[in-house]
Amino acid sequence: MRILLIGKNGQLGWELQRTCMTLGEVIAVDYPQVDISQINALRDLIQTVKPHILLNPAAYTNVDKAENEVDLARVVNGVAPGVMAEEMKKLGGALIHYSTDYVFAGDKGIAYFETDTANPINEYGISKLEGEQAVLGVVDGISLIFRTSWVYSLRIGGFVNKVLGWARQQEVMRIVDDQTGSPTWARMLAEATAQVIARGGNDSLAYLQQHSGLYHLAGAGAASRYEWACEVIERDPNKEEQVVRQILPAKSQEFPNPAHRPVYSALDCSKFEKTFGIPLPDWKISIRLLMG
Repeated sequence: MRILLIGKNGQLGWELQRTCMTLGEVIAVDYPQVDISQINALRDLIQTVKPHILLNPAAYTNVDKAENEVDLARVVNGVAPGVMAEEMKKLGGALIHYSTDYVFAGDKGIAYFETDTANPINEYGISKLEGEQAVLGVVDGISLIFRTSWVYSLRIGGFVNKVLGWARQQEVMRIVDDQTGSPTWARMLAEATAQVIARGGNDSLAYLQQHSGLYHLAGAGAASRYEWACEVIERDPNKEEQVVRQILPAKSQEFPNPAHRPVYSALDCSKFEKTFGIPLPDWKISIRLLMG
């Protein structure tokens, strides 16, 4: 089996490259090897590699910059995934694409199901929803979309890494407690993806075709960013390096950003668990595993 992974240097892409090596040949690329905003180059790459499965964790992820770089976000997050689905259909292969909880407005108050109406409140969310629609719009293609939430790892730039850095620099930390999601360890997400592919055995494509569609796939449970940060600091294996003495809850309005965030965007993953028999652990358990 030949797998093409686009976005190998991201938090999820880095884990996918390592997790999926047991499934076959993994050809992993990232910018500048491929610029998925250049649609013709993207098509050429896919037709040159001719993968059986294309994994696409690549995305325009700067939520605030997307408010001004609308066109770029729309191409990368909205147009490119549809092109990937089209090219994989030509090859008779499968696309596994990753989306976000930010396609929801966050005003439901409880975890979202796949059947809930998407109504994004920022340009990033709009662009990701367009990508979902483009993929699902490729009739008779083999495509699975995994909507996830608050993906993290220990790689530089992610929330967990930032929290650990703040704890070493600030005696008093203020973290927003009015944004709630489902923190998802990138390794767990990658392992779940690999397990789904492996479920098909020697006929993975037929299995993926049978289960094509949209699924929520995130860490179990829900947490505010404040609760998440507190757990990270509590589980820090190098607490002696911390200078933080107090962690205080704050409100989003105290940290104004160009893009609005959903207030409550946790995801209900029961459809994925029932379909594939692969539950992701509670977010707190994943934090403990991550921190060793």
